[in-house]
Amino acid sequence: MKVSILTVVYNGAATIRQCIESIVNQDYPDIEYIVVDGNSKDGTQDIVKSFEGKVSKFVSEKDAGIYDAMNKGIQLASGEIIGILNADDFYAFSTVISEVVGLMKSGNYEACYGDLEYVDFTNGSIVKRKWTSGLYQKGSFLNGWMPPHPTFFVRCELYDRLGKFRLDLGSAADYELMLRFVHKAEIKIGYLPKVLVKMRSGGVSNSSFKNRIQANRNDLKAWRTNELTPKFYTLWLKPIRKIFQFIRF
Repeated sequence: MKVSILTVVYNGAATIRQCIESIVNQDYPDIEYIVVDGNSKDGTQDIVKSFEGKVSKFVSEKDAGIYDAMNKGIQLASGEIIGILNADDFYAFSTVISEVVGLMKSGNYEACYGDLEYVDFTNGSIVKRKWTSGLYQKGSFLNGWMPPHPTFFVRCELYDRLGKFRLDLGSAADYELMLRFVHKAEIKIGYLPKVLVKMRSGGVSNSSFKNRIQANRNDLKAWRTNELTPKFYTLWLKPIRKIFQFIRF
């Protein structure tokens, strides 16, 4: 079973080497690694090219943002399973892909997810908070639940059947896609209760109260575009849940 891993990047020279190394050091033998670069000017392209023979496909051109780049990568992918790992993130251990494939096969799942740690931007060994996803139950999205997107692995055919990322939802595009796949389409999804990905802290949607309000508006739009109705508390429970990420490790 071939697994396609996508990395999208723009001016990520400070972090992309560790991201790439965490992928090429996986023990799984059949990985197609795709890097989609937004025409970086900081040396990112040189770093990617230094992994010649390890990067299966490399595209560098202007795009319409991170989710446009992800859609390009999905279009290029030929694997049965697709995972997305951004340039600031890295896999927590060398058997992540092997364990994901094992879980997907054993449960005949259409997608799976795991846990995630936010780490210090300059020192990836310093954990800032931990996102323990927990087992998905039908209706969990109504209670503000969502899986961490960097740990979300999807069978390729779902993107063909259910669509790719919308470009009109800002930072909520990954939330909308998972809402559409998991909550609306009710795909069969599995949970791997391990920290699969370490993400450097500094997310845009939560960097200020103003950004959080805009994120909430985009989250609401994600429900409405799918002709779904959240509970009155759904969109506020989503950020409130993050408080517990600081006290669980």
